Amino acid sequence: MNILLIGYGKMGRQVEMTAQQRGHRIAGIIDIDGDFSKINPREIDVAIEFTQPSAAISNFDECFKRNIPIVSGTTGWYESLESIKQKVETENQSFLYSSNFAIGVYLFRQLNIYLAKLMNKYNNYTPSVTEIHHIHKKDTPSGTAITLANDLLANYNNMTSWQKDIAGNDKIMPVNSVRKGEEFGTHIIAYDSECDVIEIKHKALNRKGLALGAVLGAEFLQNKKGFFSMEDLMNNIKQ
Repeated sequence: MNILLIGYGKMGRQVEMTAQQRGHRIAGIIDIDGDFSKINPREIDVAIEFTQPSAAISNFDECFKRNIPIVSGTTGWYESLESIKQKVETENQSFLYSSNFAIGVYLFRQLNIYLAKLMNKYNNYTPSVTEIHHIHKKDTPSGTAITLANDLLANYNNMTSWQKDIAGNDKIMPVNSVRKGEEFGTHIIAYDSECDVIEIKHKALNRKGLALGAVLGAEFLQNKKGFFSMEDLMNNIKQ
């Protein structure tokens, strides 16, 4: 594939390395300047976008104008998610989005859902989500934490909603954010009671898992139209 990288920070460079290891070519790079005028769409098979929430929607629109399929791992633009889905469908675009492309995180999500269903019978436990990331991360809570919280609530009947950085109560689940050092990303699901604590945790050791998932997503998106998720990718994954 000929890949356009949108965003060339640490994540973009890891995607570049992973893509090249899998035999793909980096056909263009757009970084902070956001200058799409130098891009020839006929030379691009897919764009992989890891930038900032403030730039994401503009990047999507620029790709849509040029009919370039997009894989995006940028988080923090959820208020526009439904409008982007609608635009993808009405304009017959190709778009794959995930708040976290790591295969291990996808498996962790499945554990989270399974545990939530198990815990429905036990009202003496209070669930919470905690995420820990590096000090440079802009959005809070992380996109992965929001996904985990929503997955939990969809499968656990004893909470009605989540809220950022609050003490737990009978119906609102706390989602806690910690920013420290150069932490790649840790997510913890905990169920607390007076007697004990049940925890499951995913800890990223580097950016390789995210990059691999994004490149696999780009491979999956070839010759497809529509809005796709990590579930679509994992149901068709070929490593």
